[in-house]
Amino acid sequence: MTLTELRYIVALAQEGNFSRAAESCSVSQPTLSVAIARLEDELGVQLFERGKGFVSPSTVGARVVEQAQVALREAEKVRQVAMRGRDQLDGPLRLGVIHTIGPYLLPQLIHSLKLVAPNMPLAIEENMTANLADMLHDNEVDVVIVALPFEVPGIVTRAIYDESFKVVVPRGHRWEGRESIAPEDVAGDEVLLLKAGNCFRDQVLGACPQVSSPETDVRLGHSIGTIRCMVASGLGVSVLPDSALQHPYSNDMISVIPFAQPAPSRRIALGWRAGFVRTKAIDALLDAVGKLNSPAYRLIL
Repeated sequence: MTLTELRYIVALAQEGNFSRAAESCSVSQPTLSVAIARLEDELGVQLFERGKGFVSPSTVGARVVEQAQVALREAEKVRQVAMRGRDQLDGPLRLGVIHTIGPYLLPQLIHSLKLVAPNMPLAIEENMTANLADMLHDNEVDVVIVALPFEVPGIVTRAIYDESFKVVVPRGHRWEGRESIAPEDVAGDEVLLLKAGNCFRDQVLGACPQVSSPETDVRLGHSIGTIRCMVASGLGVSVLPDSALQHPYSNDMISVIPFAQPAPSRRIALGWRAGFVRTKAIDALLDAVGKLNSPAYRLIL
């Protein structure tokens, strides 16, 4: 059974005449007649009653023709889906992003991407780096935005920007008037960190080794937003990425102090499967990143 044969029986049922049915299908009458007879043999039923001057579907033939019309409509949907797939910028792009980037980057990125690829909305998955690596490998997301290093077999990465870390303290803290702070000075007070398993926590510990010393009392938060509020409440000091301290996330209850140069920072990258077929979607995403306008992001595209 082929789609062509299904088209033939639908045409014959509609036209009620072999010649007109063949003409509507752009084939010869013998071709159409032989194909329908072959289909009847395959199915083991007579689909059409034939008489002098008339052809009409049999009882079972009418039901077969009705189902054939459904099959042809579904086959057309397959063709339309494939045609839309020719435009790599048409349809959602599944984007994974880590928690410490998503809330701060995505509002700008989504706006920028709409200008570059208006028919490619983002289906966003916010998760931890390890989980996003698995989801990317399992084709559950198309692209991820993560902090480097991100070394996963079969994954291509492209660095997009660098972002500095900064110290945040509550108003009135003894560090408030300082122009800068050395990484080794971040110790002795209650230091607020993200919970274990978050890559930004590991980056902060790597940049400020005294944080993990026995003399430092570390408190943990679930998110950067929570830590920012804890600092504002006077519960301690912390180190946050610059994007989390820009408008509208800054507030009058905390003071932001830069690190002494060279300031610790993180490098952010896109990651995608090496065989990902929507290469133009990647290009559009990179183009959108290139249009970002924030002092927190030092673009390296």
